Amino acid sequence: MHSNHLLLEEPIRMASILEPSKANFFPAMTKIVGTLGPCSRSVEVISGCLKAGMSVARFDFSWHDAEYHQETLENLKAAMKSTKKLSSVMLDTVGPELQVVNKTENDITLKADDKVILTPDQGQEASSEVLPINFAGLSKAVKKGDTIFLGQYLFTGSETTSVWLEVDDVKGDDVVSVVKNSATLSGSLFTMHASQIRINLPTLSDKDKQVISTWGVQNKIDFLSLSYTRHAEDVREAREYLSKLGDGDLSQTQIFAKIETIEGLTHFDEILQEADGIILSRGNLGIDLPPEKVFFFQKSAIYKCNMAGKPAVVTRVVDTMTNNLRPTRAEATDVANAVLDGCDAILLGAETLRGLYPIETISTVGKICAEAEKVFNQDQYFKKTVKYVGEPMTHLESIASSAVRAAIKVKASVIICFTSSGRAARLIAKYRPTMPVLSVVIPRLKTNQLKWSFSGAFEARQSLIVRGLFPLLADPRHPAESTDATNESVLKVALDHGKASGIVKSHDRVVVCQKVGDASIVKIIELED
Repeated sequence: MHSNHLLLEEPIRMASILEPSKANFFPAMTKIVGTLGPCSRSVEVISGCLKAGMSVARFDFSWHDAEYHQETLENLKAAMKSTKKLSSVMLDTVGPELQVVNKTENDITLKADDKVILTPDQGQEASSEVLPINFAGLSKAVKKGDTIFLGQYLFTGSETTSVWLEVDDVKGDDVVSVVKNSATLSGSLFTMHASQIRINLPTLSDKDKQVISTWGVQNKIDFLSLSYTRHAEDVREAREYLSKLGDGDLSQTQIFAKIETIEGLTHFDEILQEADGIILSRGNLGIDLPPEKVFFFQKSAIYKCNMAGKPAVVTRVVDTMTNNLRPTRAEATDVANAVLDGCDAILLGAETLRGLYPIETISTVGKICAEAEKVFNQDQYFKKTVKYVGEPMTHLESIASSAVRAAIKVKASVIICFTSSGRAARLIAKYRPTMPVLSVVIPRLKTNQLKWSFSGAFEARQSLIVRGLFPLLADPRHPAESTDATNESVLKVALDHGKASGIVKSHDRVVVCQKVGDASIVKIIELED
């Protein structure tokens, strides 16, 4: 696997670009988050998505109710069982999202230079003259000349399905706006975004809390995607809320802050410190920022996430695949550049939620990621990360970086890491090894004085959003800190899994990172016939 990696600086024989890509057990090291919805909720389609490379299933509560999403989740469980492919679950909050409510679901045609009234009176019927919205405070937040965007599932970028308005006047609670481009809005719900305007609504709404405390607790969600995160305090409040639910079942749920406003960008550094990961929501943020600044934010934010060892997820990469079987050339290049920038995962929204080709989209994005990974400059990245971390390194950081360095030097086919919390494996992945990291999660026995239970399932599933990390849940009869002999038996299981999946074969070298007693060990083994 290592020998296939090139550097972009190296001379590349152009004819080699035409050589067909080799299929691997893991479609790509970069993970894919798929949003499940009307076009991707059957067992058959979800099974296809899992086989194509989806490792995180996202449930967007801006659309449909808990009962609908529960049916989809049950189908996901059935698909995982039939395909033997694991997926984690991400709950995406609505947050302070402004929406236009179109109860009749009739198409609404808006023409350039016409005027339209945005009103909080939801009793009115949506039309080309009046659009009812879910926020009574808009008239107090905007002023003449401000820009407002409308579109289905955020904004496609198409001037025929998204529209931008300019505030012309404020009359009581109503906002009178001039339509700047002709467009037809379809569906029951349109998202509205007031560009660079502070919306005085809580980040975690009452509706969000109700969904988390019921659906989230019932299904022990792995990730909470916190929409419209604007301050570090938003993350702290969400974490405190999760910790108080049930028996603390969601205390392990990881919080991914969605950065989608100028306010979130301004407070990015402190948000990153508090969050478990970052979602770069380029839909809304791409509207708030000038077009020439979007790439700069992406590269800067991903770099900061990489150095912090926290997953960075990029959204809105192949919008046109919502209705088309192939991405545009710009979109294909955009996916590759996100991988070269260092992102951990690509998040597909409308492309899989209501797109016509959810399986093909995941497959195409996975193939592009795999090709980009071949020319990712790991050597430069490794040196940059080591320099950033500085000296003296922490014990775990030193072990992780040493394991990656050893694996590259001996051209190992895989790194196997024994872990109970998942932290050691995530640190190894932080250094972006060119080979897969098999994270063998050793369960820990725990009790709340009323019942016994094992940890490990959360840790295994949560690694499914980290680039290059692939989990394997070990037998719970093996303790977290075991004798060398016990670890050897777990190692055999891991190697057998690697052989069965085709990532290791006879005479391959494997780097093993494990803890025996108080000592952390990195060792290199060569497989026999």
